[in-house]
Amino acid sequence: MSMTPLPFRGRRRAALGTAVAATLLLTGCGAKVEQDTAAGKATVNRCGEPVRYTLPKRTVAYEGGSADKLFALGLTKHVHGYVMPPANPPVTESPWASEYAKVKMLSDDLLNKEVVVAAKADLVVAGWNSGFSDRRGITPQILDKLGIQSFMHTESCFNYPGHPERVTPFEALYTDLERLGKIFRVESRAAEVVAGLKKRVQDVRARAPKGEPVPVFLYDSGTDQPFTAGRQVPPTDIIASAGGRNVFDGLDQRWTQVTWEAVTRSAPEVIIILDYGDQPAKKKIDFLKTSPHTRDLPAVREDNFFVLDYNEGISGPRVIDGLEKFAKYLHTLGR
Repeated sequence: MSMTPLPFRGRRRAALGTAVAATLLLTGCGAKVEQDTAAGKATVNRCGEPVRYTLPKRTVAYEGGSADKLFALGLTKHVHGYVMPPANPPVTESPWASEYAKVKMLSDDLLNKEVVVAAKADLVVAGWNSGFSDRRGITPQILDKLGIQSFMHTESCFNYPGHPERVTPFEALYTDLERLGKIFRVESRAAEVVAGLKKRVQDVRARAPKGEPVPVFLYDSGTDQPFTAGRQVPPTDIIASAGGRNVFDGLDQRWTQVTWEAVTRSAPEVIIILDYGDQPAKKKIDFLKTSPHTRDLPAVREDNFFVLDYNEGISGPRVIDGLEKFAKYLHTLGR
């Protein structure tokens, strides 16, 4: 994921991660990558398109979500480097900080063809309309012609031209880990990681408050018009699994603009603030407390703000950390 045309693509300080995430790190780093003893090809879907992958040796990851997935699978030795735009939080604050330290930081700008070619990459992992972009001239088709393999986050395939896939955000995360496991011949490790994440989600859902779900508005950015989460991005699954309801889950979109009038009508009792880089949470909360559009909302009157870390809101293992933290927050409301 990346600094895309979406305002959402900034980042804040990454959380240190939960104890469970730390355990995942310790077990993942030591995973041994099975050697490609077969014909050297693994057929895996890239969005809805079957692609034959050779075992990558010089992978380039764009943003934390991509790198985290690879590190969680114990694939550090297969990662040449990463591209991390400046609004992203420091990798030193990641649960996988020690793994980032073992690979190269290739650029602090948007993903582009030049940096990938210069790195002699044999695989690029990124999202559609974030890292990969028609406008910026780096697409899977362009890389195919250069002999460079590509992998796209399934969650971002929702609006990928030609080969879209519609998968709920958490299922998309599991799918990515399973597909990467097949590409890198570590299917058993991928199954273990996915099972652990699913168990954590099930535990949260089992403890979710009963009764009518809490109406929740996610505020990403925007003053003239708010930018928020539609149905097809991870925060909607976070909210629902914890016992809430994204007030804009009826929008069959990913990140999108709405009107302040629509926010007012939704009367959210909780507001999630997506916290990142150049648009810190405090500034956003101050705006919501003073804006005539929002100062009388139930969530604002009760000071019910939950700050969601950027890396806990995009497709990657840390979304489950975000889920557990938000679920704990909902239980404190005593609703």
